[in-house]
Amino acid sequence: MKKRLEELLQHALLKAIKGGALKSHSLPPLFFEIPKDPSFGDLASTVALALARQERSAPRAIAELIVQHIEDPNGLLASADIAGPGYINFHLSSRFWEHCLAEIEGNDFGAVDLGNGRKVLVEFVSANPTGPLTVGHGRNAVLGDAIARLLESTGHRVEREYYFNNAGRQMMLLGESVRVRYLELLDESVEFPDEGYRGEYIIEIARALHAEHGDSLRQEPAKGRFKQAAERAIFADIEATLARMGIHFDSYFNEDSLYAGGQITAILDELRRHALAFDHEGAVWLRGEPLGLGKDRVLVKSSGEPAYRLPDIAYHKQKLGRGFDLLIDVLGADHIAEHEDVRSALRALQFDVDKIKAVIYQFVTLTRGGVQVKMSTRRAEYVTVDELLDEVGRDVVRFFFLTRKADSHLEFDLDLAKKQSADNPVFYVQYAHARVCSLLRQAAEAGIPPPGAAAAHLATLTAPEEVAVVKLLAQYTDTVEDAARALEPHRVVFYLIDLASEFHRFYNRHRVITEDPARTAARLYLASAVGKVVKMGLKLLGVSAPEKM
Repeated sequence: MKKRLEELLQHALLKAIKGGALKSHSLPPLFFEIPKDPSFGDLASTVALALARQERSAPRAIAELIVQHIEDPNGLLASADIAGPGYINFHLSSRFWEHCLAEIEGNDFGAVDLGNGRKVLVEFVSANPTGPLTVGHGRNAVLGDAIARLLESTGHRVEREYYFNNAGRQMMLLGESVRVRYLELLDESVEFPDEGYRGEYIIEIARALHAEHGDSLRQEPAKGRFKQAAERAIFADIEATLARMGIHFDSYFNEDSLYAGGQITAILDELRRHALAFDHEGAVWLRGEPLGLGKDRVLVKSSGEPAYRLPDIAYHKQKLGRGFDLLIDVLGADHIAEHEDVRSALRALQFDVDKIKAVIYQFVTLTRGGVQVKMSTRRAEYVTVDELLDEVGRDVVRFFFLTRKADSHLEFDLDLAKKQSADNPVFYVQYAHARVCSLLRQAAEAGIPPPGAAAAHLATLTAPEEVAVVKLLAQYTDTVEDAARALEPHRVVFYLIDLASEFHRFYNRHRVITEDPARTAARLYLASAVGKVVKMGLKLLGVSAPEKM
């Protein structure tokens, strides 16, 4: 929708510059917004305010000049007026909306070349293989995959990566937890580690080892076969869960490889050479003051174990060396400070950290019957993604995880998720698609040909409910582009809910198949366009568009 108006406005600005009415030699970005109050128009531009400084003129006077230079040979504008300090409000004509609606039947509808082939690495999930994926991991997974889908749909070359954290203290605790459970099967009394993992899955791994090896692993260290077996078994479960969610990865990066390849030692040496790392009380520290961090950070603990930020610095250096134009990290809110440490260290080492973009998400509260379900991986008091999928299904899980902006807390209401009514936003949107499919089947049974824009008499779509649907359909491409720019897939969710709402309102107030062939053709085309757009939007979210419900 905005592209058409952008062309008119750009032409007006260039004409004004060429004629000497404007002194500027370059055009500012042409941003448009949809006014909250429809009386202010369909789209508004602040370009006059943006030009005020370089033109050394009042924005309102600039806006008047711009409006005077607008040429509209195709009659796309009903009017353009000036409001406030210099806003230009555009009221679009019925011809404009007809053009937008007709475009939807094209094969290239919705195509946006925002990325122009830029390479993007999206790293997400990256859960330690210490237990099943919980609902918090589930939000990460769905958010990362939806971002990747958005970027793919807008002309980016996307690679999905899982950072496989198979080193460090938590993995040692995992191995020790399995070892103790194994020894208990041999009737040995062994103290369970205070911070060990207590889930049933630990006992199952121990049983599998006992079934295969008998008592021959009695003297095996925790970091040996116990850790290896746990890592393999748990990650196989993680992969199976991700597959159930419709999520795949193009690459896996093992943290162990950073140690084996010497990158950990190399990055630590590099930080020392730049006087950014120092030794104190048996530990190695990152100097915070020169990095603007306020205080020093531990890189290697006095125990000799690296803190998370050290391998993360090495990993991001490795990623930056792979030729990507953009690196996206999907991280929980508890990783904000650590991620800034990584960026600060790499910036000090002269790396281009502007290529690194973090998408931070808040945590998930799962409720049942209005009561919060407690979650703790180590105590085994948690709900897994698999349990969630079993209870409400993939579509609901994916849609619900995207119903809030990433940096907002998400309450996942299981009671609402299981409802098959208009109260459930997934059902509400999917039913719009199913309703369209039903209409098209009815039309076919009545011998009415498939709707096409050329023969649909779109000018007859003048009822307020019809116009509301048309205007929302025209916003689809802009919504996808804006969501991709901001890395915010929830914008697509909100859009689909709004579109479904307007379509249901239209359907409930107007017959689609009528005695008037022209009106029937127009309304069938409108419904068909809604079905196509809803299906495209749901696909971006990884959610199905059923034809019957």
